[in-house]
Amino acid sequence: MSSGQFTYVSETRAEGRAEGSAKTILLVLKGRGIPVDDRSRERIESCADQTTLETWAERAGSVKSVEELFEG
Repeated sequence: MSSGQFTYVSETRAEGRAEGSAKTILLVLKGRGIPVDDRSRERIESCADQTTLETWAERAGSVKSVEELFEG
């Protein structure tokens, strides 16, 4: 595999992980009955930073509102 193909595969995997993380965050919030407005949903779904998504995923289990997810 050439380095160009490797880069593409790595980027595709990273995008897939980010999409999966975003979906998990939204499902946890939904399961807990936390409403998610369109702006917050877009912010979660468009985030590509895995560290940020992991932080949000940890918070999703305890926040009382979607706004708390983004604090700190």
